[in-house]
Amino acid sequence: MNKLDAIIVENLSKSFKSSKRKKFKNNSENKNNFKIKNNLIKAANDISFKVKEGEIFGLLGPNGAGKTTTIRMMTGVLQPTLGNISIYGYDLWKYSISCKQIMGNVPEMADAYLDLTGFQNLIYIGEIYNISKKERTRKANYLLKKFELYEKKDIKTKKYSKGMNQRLLLCMALMNNPKILFLDEPTSGLDVQSARIIKELIKDYNKQGMTIFLTTHDMEVANELCNRIAIINQGKIINLDTPENLRNLTQKFQAIDCYLEEIVDIKEITSLKAIKDVEFINNRYHIIVDDVNDAIYELIAYFKSKNVKLKQFNTYQPKLEDAFLEIISEEGGLY
Repeated sequence: MNKLDAIIVENLSKSFKSSKRKKFKNNSENKNNFKIKNNLIKAANDISFKVKEGEIFGLLGPNGAGKTTTIRMMTGVLQPTLGNISIYGYDLWKYSISCKQIMGNVPEMADAYLDLTGFQNLIYIGEIYNISKKERTRKANYLLKKFELYEKKDIKTKKYSKGMNQRLLLCMALMNNPKILFLDEPTSGLDVQSARIIKELIKDYNKQGMTIFLTTHDMEVANELCNRIAIINQGKIINLDTPENLRNLTQKFQAIDCYLEEIVDIKEITSLKAIKDVEFINNRYHIIVDDVNDAIYELIAYFKSKNVKLKQFNTYQPKLEDAFLEIISEEGGLY
């Protein structure tokens, strides 16, 4: 194993028995396009990727795409039908205890122990990991302060808000100082303040060297946090790259709108090297470009050569959401 690979997932598949077989004429597909064969639905279909040590890796996809199934297999909660998972060189299913000792896990649908206080929850987790009484007390207080929960530490968690509960679950996952942190939809349904706190803490722990694997359907979260993103749909990985490279796949969204004091020849603008297409719309020139920066230099030089005054210009860079929708569309659309 490459020493820089914290996680290796190879040919991972998971099939579930279908209870809807009679609804489909040919039993080849269900209404969501997940393949059905022998009354089985493939929720994960031949997934392979590697997560580098120290990166934040995101699994991005719509609801029902296979994200939670995949992360549950990667954390040892769900056994795959086929395929292999290694965590820092350990086969997850042969050495499950060793793997789980170095990972923290926050499932999407989870709660702390409701009849325990926040502090008691962390102490209990410390006992499970056989952390000394002195150290687990110190670590619990440290995490509660860091996650802005210290003032509520003696309140039973059944009275916590969703945001507070999510922060406490992160504290619980960090009690054993994990090398890898797994987060399933970490900001889903949270208020703005709680989501901000969690995103900043994820960045902070990653800067300290922690490898983080997260799933999300939120483009903003993926774009802000992740070093690399795998896009999953219908149980398959359909693209994997950095957010920047994924955005650059959508060239049609790179554009410049120019407002000029006089009319110029569209054919001349189109002939410039960095320009792909030009339209005159609502008193502005809408210019599709290969590269916004190169195009700006060329356009300014052209306008100067023609003594044309540029009143205003706006640039449009592709967004991750644009790339996601285009990639999904090319693969047959959402399930």
